[in-house]
Amino acid sequence: MKKISQVLKWLSSLKIAILLLLLIAISCAAGTLIPQQESNQFYYDNFNKNPFLGIINGNILLLLEFNHVYTSFWFLFLLIWLGLALAVCSFRRQLPILKSALNWIDYKSPRQIAKLSIAQTIVSHNHSESLEKIKLNLKKQGWNVKETEGRIAARQGVIGRLGPILIHLGMILLMIGATYGSLNGKTIERFLAPGRSIDLLNNNEEKGLTIELQKFKIERDPQGRTEQYTSKVNIIEPNGNIKSKEISVNYPLRYQGLTLYQAEWALAAITIQINNSPKLQIPIEAIPDLGEQVWGTIIPTQKDGQNPILLTVDSELGPVSVFDNDGTLLATLSINKEVEVKETTIKILNIIPSSGLLLKYDPGVPLVYTSFAIILIGGSLSIISTKKIWVLLEEENSMIYIGGLSNRNLSGLSKELPSLINNLDN
Repeated sequence: MKKISQVLKWLSSLKIAILLLLLIAISCAAGTLIPQQESNQFYYDNFNKNPFLGIINGNILLLLEFNHVYTSFWFLFLLIWLGLALAVCSFRRQLPILKSALNWIDYKSPRQIAKLSIAQTIVSHNHSESLEKIKLNLKKQGWNVKETEGRIAARQGVIGRLGPILIHLGMILLMIGATYGSLNGKTIERFLAPGRSIDLLNNNEEKGLTIELQKFKIERDPQGRTEQYTSKVNIIEPNGNIKSKEISVNYPLRYQGLTLYQAEWALAAITIQINNSPKLQIPIEAIPDLGEQVWGTIIPTQKDGQNPILLTVDSELGPVSVFDNDGTLLATLSINKEVEVKETTIKILNIIPSSGLLLKYDPGVPLVYTSFAIILIGGSLSIISTKKIWVLLEEENSMIYIGGLSNRNLSGLSKELPSLINNLDN
């Protein structure tokens, strides 16, 4: 039993809790600096030549599970350890403190009162009247009073002792919710053009919600720089009910545990007309070699596929640049304008943007939000100081002994005692 007690004492020590919090903070920083959930080849290519912190290459990084820090065995171990430490601390320290605060302590000796943080002694010849005045005054000031044979015990702010326990409980729930969400949550990122949709599966791998992009708009400043992107989406339930919602950057949609973010934008296709052909909607893809936000496609100018040209564009507003197969710029086309390239007439009718949607399902969110509420309540209660006052009458010497203690704001309590004494003098 002694060894178990020593282990529990070590486990619930403040130093261990601070060390665990420090390690968790460092781990979170590493998870922020290192890209997460990428392919193994990505880490080999990026960290073998330039090791993280100069010593952690791709092989070590994967071995230590830095590619998924928040679900790694060692990170989960740290969270479990911290949660256990908080639970042990609550049971070994905070609960006994709360229990002690709820119990009435009866001081029967003047010596006991004299040892308190604050103590006063006064002479009173009218014993019963003096005690009655003190009792009434304490009750008026919101104190909980208990009187026993010439002795008064009063307390105030006992609920403040519940604060640390609630904070510990909230932190434990926070870690449970975050861990549960990391292990069971899902993240989907898709680029959708208007009219396209994503089918989501439920827990039984059956078709659940369908997210359909109805409309996508990019707002730009007079210089053409992107200011905001807005998507109007249809949420289609399995029973056929449709709800239209609008999302934009920093204004996500939350629906049935699913959070839909407006993440990015791209270009999906170009609608063109070649000579007298029908309207052709040609998909375009990002071309990183030409720039950060450049999309394009290669089309032939002859029926046999010969003499291809490259069309590139960097905005849904145009223009579209036309390049020869050797990289020579042949023409620049605005929307609804046509030009003849290599004896072929090309007209750009439309440039279709696509909305980057980020869908997150995190089943741990209710626990996380609940934990925040509990922590806020616990923090608010912790501000309340717990104060106790004892009054003892010694009839033989016509003396009244008054003493008190407080876990915080002792100076405030020391200012309250003179008001009780002055009341008696009057």
